Amino acid sequence: MKNIFSILIFSILFFSCNKIDTTQNTIDDQLISEYLSSKKINAIKTNSGLYYILDSIGQGKKVNPTNTIYVKYTGKLINDSIFDQSLNGTYLSLKTAINGFREGASYFNVGGKGRLFIPSKLAYGKNSVGKVPANSVLIFDIEIIEIQ
Repeated sequence: MKNIFSILIFSILFFSCNKIDTTQNTIDDQLISEYLSSKKINAIKTNSGLYYILDSIGQGKKVNPTNTIYVKYTGKLINDSIFDQSLNGTYLSLKTAINGFREGASYFNVGGKGRLFIPSKLAYGKNSVGKVPANSVLIFDIEIIEIQ
């Protein structure tokens, strides 16, 4: 009887958390879609929920998710407020980057420029980090300068 009760409690908690995540995914997708529509932007949506725009794919070596890249970027929230930027460029190990940035950068070659629209599940999720509130959609304008 004790085991059945434990399984029941676990199931309730598991499915409740899953519903919350599904709801947040829907909210994020709606926020991104509304943002793109309001700015008249056409972006490509991936299976993970990431949206991206390739202004230029670049002519250099293709980025892969395990590279360290030298990248110029501006990170914004969905309200266009800047939370981070490196206009002169910085080295970034994609192994330690948020999932959305890692995935998004892999659509570019060296010299590529574009924009990533990252749902919260591929960013910081339920965690607040610095100027980024919990459950935030992130937008990155990026330019891949080199692969180290």
